[in-house]
Amino acid sequence: MIQIRDLSKAFGGVPVLRDVDLDVPEGEVTCIIGRSGSGKSVLMRHVIGLLTPDTGRVVVDGAPLDELTYAELRQVRRKFGVLFQGGALFDSMSARENVEFPLRTFTDLTAAEVRARASECLELVELPDAGPKKPAELSGGQQKRVALARAIAIEPKYILYDEPTSGLDPETSNTIDELIQRLGSTMGTTSVVVTHDMHSVLSIADRVAFVHEGTIRWTGTVSDLHHATDPALVAFVRANEYKIGVPSQTA
Repeated sequence: MIQIRDLSKAFGGVPVLRDVDLDVPEGEVTCIIGRSGSGKSVLMRHVIGLLTPDTGRVVVDGAPLDELTYAELRQVRRKFGVLFQGGALFDSMSARENVEFPLRTFTDLTAAEVRARASECLELVELPDAGPKKPAELSGGQQKRVALARAIAIEPKYILYDEPTSGLDPETSNTIDELIQRLGSTMGTTSVVVTHDMHSVLSIADRVAFVHEGTIRWTGTVSDLHHATDPALVAFVRANEYKIGVPSQTA
């Protein structure tokens, strides 16, 4: 389980996160929503220890990240797979080599085992023939799927998704959403999805956390979301009202 307690972070004296409290239950998909610049991605980077909070802490499976040695933090990070917003594939490597990279870096698998696992992961994201291709030869959606194959290569307990459908057409976005759900059920992973795409939220979320001006303003299920009355949340959701049936509220 991931627990975030009283977490605050500022850059150059400007607060970005303020007293954030959030629990991420195991085996579920938790979507973190909010406007651009609300602090969503900064929060995600704290979860894997890429940023250190000014105050507060992140606890992963009972281990407070701020109390760990570098070696211990590396071990905790091995529990995570991350799909970055742009995919972050290595341009000089083929799709297969990108997926193989964490296996070669973090495991003791033989070359044959690494190759077999990479092939398995590309199959899981429905790109069995993409192995020899360079990222430039793939569409944006295919690049995201290769990046997802790389994220699951070392069989993580947690997968973090940073705007996984950003810049994709609706059909490709639906494919990514379906993969997130399927990987969660087949691999038993816990997923944290940072997004502003309400269509995705309704498709994949078990729980939703709304970040507003650096704080967790609201949490609940998707069912709860349809009946929310918080003015800031309602205003955010109503911007996507053509996609979902949120009852009208007075903001």
